[in-house]
Amino acid sequence: MPRLSVLPTLLCAAALAACGQSTTVVATRTATDAALPLVLVHKSPTCGCCEAWIDHMKEAGFPVEVRDVDNLDAIKGRVGVPYAKGSCHTAEVAGYFVEGHVPAADVKRLLAERPAAKGLTVPGMPAGSPGMEVPDGTVQPYDVELVAEDGTTSVFSRHPST
Repeated sequence: MPRLSVLPTLLCAAALAACGQSTTVVATRTATDAALPLVLVHKSPTCGCCEAWIDHMKEAGFPVEVRDVDNLDAIKGRVGVPYAKGSCHTAEVAGYFVEGHVPAADVKRLLAERPAAKGLTVPGMPAGSPGMEVPDGTVQPYDVELVAEDGTTSVFSRHPST
């Protein structure tokens, strides 16, 4: 598939946003990442770190659709994010949820391994996680947790990796 310019799409999205309309921008895909599924991100309209995580996912080759919502509680409940395991945005990809600042590499591993689970979560907003980068490069150690079908969690990966 030839790479198409996204400039017309971005200009259209900017014009709609200026008029107060909802916008959705889907990243252009190349042949090398054509197999990656769409990531549907639900977020607050004013969250900057969510935008940075979305950029991280696009840079990793994922096509992304964004939906700005005022209250994420119903979405988190529908997809099965356990109490106290939430973060600032909730994404859906290939039947899984991705809660918070989960690295794209972990999402790719989830999709490759296809465990019987509801999804992945990084509770809270750890400094240095994707979208929460700090100028000095510090990464607060954090775990990505796998949420099983019964709602229990286990460590899926540790960052920085040990």
